[in-house]
Amino acid sequence: MEKGKILSEKKIGLVLSGGGVRGMAHIGVIKAMNEFGLNAEIVSGSSVGALVGALYANETPIMDMLRFFKETPLFKYNFLSIGKAGFLDTDRYEDIFKTYFPHNSFEGLQRELFVVATNLEKGEELFIHQGELIKPLLASAALPPVFSPVDYKGNLYADGGIMNNFPLEPIRDKVDFVIGSNVSIVSELNKKNLTNSLQLTGRVTGLMIYAINREKIKSCDLVIEPKSLEHIGILDRKGIEKAYAIGYENASRQLEKYLA
Repeated sequence: MEKGKILSEKKIGLVLSGGGVRGMAHIGVIKAMNEFGLNAEIVSGSSVGALVGALYANETPIMDMLRFFKETPLFKYNFLSIGKAGFLDTDRYEDIFKTYFPHNSFEGLQRELFVVATNLEKGEELFIHQGELIKPLLASAALPPVFSPVDYKGNLYADGGIMNNFPLEPIRDKVDFVIGSNVSIVSELNKKNLTNSLQLTGRVTGLMIYAINREKIKSCDLVIEPKSLEHIGILDRKGIEKAYAIGYENASRQLEKYLA
């Protein structure tokens, strides 16, 4: 039996990291998986990975996934936060999400989904996989200080990537084969790109996030981790199509090589 057929018969899990606009590469990975006949039964995501994971679990077509991110306004003056921490009021995005997830429940999805969010008050991560869907999605993607924390079940939650940017834990023992898509890339950097405090802070944060999650990423059966994503800014909406193309091309090559 050829390797591709063996893999397609296994129970596949998909882990999607955080990483802002670079997360559009996840959509490219899903497109490549579809073309190779691979279906993930369980998905786990953090931050933008939670959003892409939810769209995938909802059987949203690839082009509609991209449309979701292109049409969701990142900065709107009437979304500015008043009386809340964060520049933008995350709750204002709820109506936009309802057009894609009208059932607003994990149970209404076609695949099992886990998302992770950070409890800011208790300093704990929370894996959510049942009940209300939209609030946990907003919480998981609420990157400080851009987006305000989300009040969920009486506590304030923010970006899942703060404590767990690669949430392998909920699915590791539930599947036979894990595909990991990591877009929080750390590659070698020239010292000319470390000349100011902002660049230094970004580099240090990136290294810390990668160090915390490195062993989990390496433990996946197949890892898609395109290094060229590092040149796309986390909040650079112009990079949406580019990141998607990079993810698709990299995943196609990786899958072709693995299944050869």
